[in-house]
Amino acid sequence: MNAVTKIEAGAVVPADQNAALLSVIARAASDPSVDIDKMERLLAMQERVLERNAESAFNEAMRGAQGEMRQVATDANNPQTRSRYATYAAIDAALRPIYTRHGFSISYGTADAPEGYVRVLAYVSHVGGHTRRYEAAMPADGKGAKGGDVMTKTHAFGAATSYGMRYLLKMIFNVAVGEYDLDGNDPVQRAEVPAELLAKAREHAMKGMAEYKAFFSMLTKDQRAALLPEHESLKAAAIAADNPAGVE
Repeated sequence: MNAVTKIEAGAVVPADQNAALLSVIARAASDPSVDIDKMERLLAMQERVLERNAESAFNEAMRGAQGEMRQVATDANNPQTRSRYATYAAIDAALRPIYTRHGFSISYGTADAPEGYVRVLAYVSHVGGHTRRYEAAMPADGKGAKGGDVMTKTHAFGAATSYGMRYLLKMIFNVAVGEYDLDGNDPVQRAEVPAELLAKAREHAMKGMAEYKAFFSMLTKDQRAALLPEHESLKAAAIAADNPAGVE
């Protein structure tokens, strides 16, 4: 049986090739007749073996980590699209204990991107020595769902970065979010809210929580009941209006 070197979480890497190369390099280094070019080729060969072993350990650890991961439940509402999503905090809380146990760490950054975009980078490093880069170019034009300007440039950058981190974390570990996979939209049939009432409620919610509470308090009992299916998402929109820096 070939010798192996244990890395982390059950991942194994062949060690015989590296040990043989180290022996050859040690002998060559002690031989004054060995030229520098040959020594450099031996060192380059060893480096390739180490990189291949590290990548194999990375892939094995990724397989083990994904085998333990399950769907992440949604924990927030998007009032503009009337859909639910899992925040970065929820995804991170579900995945971090698993991927760190398998020897992974993640760091984020940004890189050059076309005008109006932020390129978010994720560097996934494994204890075995291999690092893999992932990236996503996210729109950062500050536009809302209806095309209007709703963010400052600073807020748009923060929102694009936040979205990019969240999407990359899901993509890296191939994790589904929610009970259903329909772009976050809930397929369960809900009662239809009268269009005119909903439009007025959204108008007030976009002005902040105080404005929305005042509007809601003036509704009749029947109007409140009719608005109930959208009440939570409208409150979330009002909170977001009061705190525009609080991106998803």
